[in-house]
Amino acid sequence: MSYLIISFSHKNTDIEMREKLAFGSDEVKDRFLRAILSNEVTKEAVLLSTCNRVEIITRSLNIKLSAKHIIETLASYSSLDYDVLYERADIYDNDGAVHHLFSVASALDSLVLGETQIVGQLKDAFRFAQAREHCGTKITRIMTYAFKCAANVRTATSLGTGSVSVASTAVAKAKSIIKDTKGVKALVIGAGEMSELTIKHLISSGFDVILTSRDISKARNLAKTFDVQIDVQPYENLSNLLSEVPVMITATSAPYPIITEENTSYTLFSRYWFDIAVPRDIDDISMAGLNIYSVDDLQDIVNENMSLRAEQAKTAYSIVSKMSAEFFDWLKTLDIEPIVKDLYTKGDDVIDKKVKNAIKKGFIRSEDEENIRKLCQTVLKEYLHKPSKQLKDISKNMECDIVIGTIQNMFGNKEDEDFSDKYKCEHLIKNLK
Repeated sequence: MSYLIISFSHKNTDIEMREKLAFGSDEVKDRFLRAILSNEVTKEAVLLSTCNRVEIITRSLNIKLSAKHIIETLASYSSLDYDVLYERADIYDNDGAVHHLFSVASALDSLVLGETQIVGQLKDAFRFAQAREHCGTKITRIMTYAFKCAANVRTATSLGTGSVSVASTAVAKAKSIIKDTKGVKALVIGAGEMSELTIKHLISSGFDVILTSRDISKARNLAKTFDVQIDVQPYENLSNLLSEVPVMITATSAPYPIITEENTSYTLFSRYWFDIAVPRDIDDISMAGLNIYSVDDLQDIVNENMSLRAEQAKTAYSIVSKMSAEFFDWLKTLDIEPIVKDLYTKGDDVIDKKVKNAIKKGFIRSEDEENIRKLCQTVLKEYLHKPSKQLKDISKNMECDIVIGTIQNMFGNKEDEDFSDKYKCEHLIKNLK
């Protein structure tokens, strides 16, 4: 049994492809997860879908067959060609998968290094998969360790402090353009988590915020959470607002563009629109004085963020590497403990059988049964003490799986379904065809 992760992110796909890969609703996510789990070789799965990435986290009996089936299912869902997806996908197995997941959870693989939203998004994805019974013990182990790794990175570094999100990057870009933001109005479209973050950064940067959303009550409730006045406008006023406000940031979950040429008018002043939604909220519009930025257009600030955080990232990556190794050591000990326990259980079964047989045949008196059992168990414990200790020591070595398999065969123990293929270290596999 292997861990398998198929990854699409800002590193290997452009925003047009990420739009097609994005999962917009819980029903669609659930349907996709059920589809990939319908294959006999894929046993557990978690789906993470954000504006910058799609991560399909699974455990598999056969890496090649699982990956092929998952990409075929994804191709059908997204209407993208299988070969295109296959060429773009990063496919990780076992230790490569663990290292990648820990890096993602620790925000080391994000567009904005150290951004604070990703671990929460990963937790939500995990809870969703658990609630729908798409994952079990093995995925729970790796996810729990990933969250532990992310917490250690936050504690040991300053990567999680300051303005480190796509929303903060968009606001920083707007501020660098506007310069003097006092009294400048900025429109926020949407009333979700990303909009909340956007408003916080706009306020701290000196903008006057206008908020609109299809769900006006949700927008009003969001506005009430801030200490400053937020001007909440009806969504029906969107066209007028777009022609009156110089800065606009949109982050809705709409599956199609909500801003098109039809509701966009020409203005005499320059406008700066930031689309941090995937799929994008803003259609392809070409108009004088209108500057549109998507998440992929914020790279200059992202690069600055990277250089400032480079030293902290080194520390973070060392934590990820260390905890990846610890995770596999821990998994090996989990394999050893049932074997040791089974050896003692089988020994107790033999003692029970032989003592009862000895009493039946008159070799020992029934009143001596308890003392003889204790003597036999003492002998068993002393006899298995050294082998048990050696097994626990062997769990730290590369030959652990060979020893486990040998002992299971020798003593007739039931082989763990996860044993075979568990510790192959193929890292990044690209030979599925």
